[in-house]
Amino acid sequence: MSVTTRFAPSPTGFLHIGGVRTALFSWLFARGRDGRYVLRIEDTDRERSTDEAVQAILDGLSWLGLDADEAPVYQSARSERYREVIDHLLAEGLAYRCYASKEELDAMREAQRARKEKPRYDGRWRPMPGKELPEPPAGVDPVIRFANPLEGEVVVSDEIKGVTRFDNAEFDDLIIARADGSPTYNLCVVVDDMDMGITHVIRGNDHVANTPRQVNILKALGVEPPVYAHVPMILGPDGVKLSKRHGAVSVTEYRAMGFLPDGLLNYLVRLGWSHGDQEVFSREEMIQHFNLEHISSSPARFDMEKAWWVNHQYLKQAPHDILVPELVWHLQRLGIDAESDARLPAIVDAQRERCRSMAEMAEKSVFFFSAPQEYAEKDAKKHFKEPAPEVLQALRGRLAEADWQAEALHAVVHEVAGANELGLGKVAQPLRVALSGAAVTPPIDQTLALMTREDVLARIDAAIVWLSANADAAASS
Repeated sequence: MSVTTRFAPSPTGFLHIGGVRTALFSWLFARGRDGRYVLRIEDTDRERSTDEAVQAILDGLSWLGLDADEAPVYQSARSERYREVIDHLLAEGLAYRCYASKEELDAMREAQRARKEKPRYDGRWRPMPGKELPEPPAGVDPVIRFANPLEGEVVVSDEIKGVTRFDNAEFDDLIIARADGSPTYNLCVVVDDMDMGITHVIRGNDHVANTPRQVNILKALGVEPPVYAHVPMILGPDGVKLSKRHGAVSVTEYRAMGFLPDGLLNYLVRLGWSHGDQEVFSREEMIQHFNLEHISSSPARFDMEKAWWVNHQYLKQAPHDILVPELVWHLQRLGIDAESDARLPAIVDAQRERCRSMAEMAEKSVFFFSAPQEYAEKDAKKHFKEPAPEVLQALRGRLAEADWQAEALHAVVHEVAGANELGLGKVAQPLRVALSGAAVTPPIDQTLALMTREDVLARIDAAIVWLSANADAAASS
């Protein structure tokens, strides 16, 4: 059987972590079996769906590299097809018009509750042998209800939950078209899955209750239902439903925080799925090893520190063609246009071991592009005291004539330290503060080599001027 999976978000809010994991599982399952993966935008709720939300979904999936095999399908463009299926169900006696008013339905449910019964539609407009229906009330637009089987059971063989049985007597007749003619969610999903040839539906556990209803509609249409796999929800570290304070935010916010696409996906694939004890996977390894059998039936717990750890593993080894564009994007957010700067790959290499996120890398690399506007108070107080003025003067003189290569620059720093009978820190640290505004940078020879001679000398001069103006404060510290 050729595999086809789908990701079907509703554009009524942001694309969150749970949705991304569902998309990832669907994408991996199809990719690992030479199948199709399709994207469906379930935007029939026009009041709550927004163009901004649609674009956020598309942008998020594009950034993550979860590419679909064809253009997105929009439910809002398929109204005629849904109407065609509804008309077929009506013609075959598998659906019927219901004229019950809201007031009638409210009174019916209230009476059921009073009798300690489960509130449900009582089938009053359902055609039955020997049953005489009243005349449709004038001026009332009916809803369309699916005639759910009255007997038997629905057996769902879930790839994660196992075999689940549902008694048809528990279900009332579902509305599949509203009074204004618009189709409802469960009808649209069934028609789309049928028309798109979906073989495997991988979705969140919150859809379990919809599955038997959808199976019954598919069978009424003469279609074999797809294979279902309902993925348990993601919980916060405290065991409660994931919320914004845990990390249930838009995927675009994860990019802003500095996650790499594959770092985030690698963390998410391990939320509820395992391949032995392996923690870090390349995208190719995820595709190769992912299966439904090893998805846990228990909820997973989101751990932000673990997510950062995984991201750092990627950051340390990812190629320049992945890291450089992300660094450019983060620098742009800081007001720095560095897209054409030839130093970017070298800056990435200088910083990747030290930073667990691309946002952190960008923040710690700003000084390569812009002179510090001020010095970190703690670092200036510690490293700009005697003999810093003399050290910086000596460094300036030597650096003005040095060969501008990391090895030669390394030698200059050591020579100045030796000539002044100082430890290396007494020389390198004041220089770091002068160049970057803080005492932490990549190794000093790398830092110098990544800057121009002119920038280095200008920043040393500015530090010497600052030291002269603040000599009394430095002496008292």
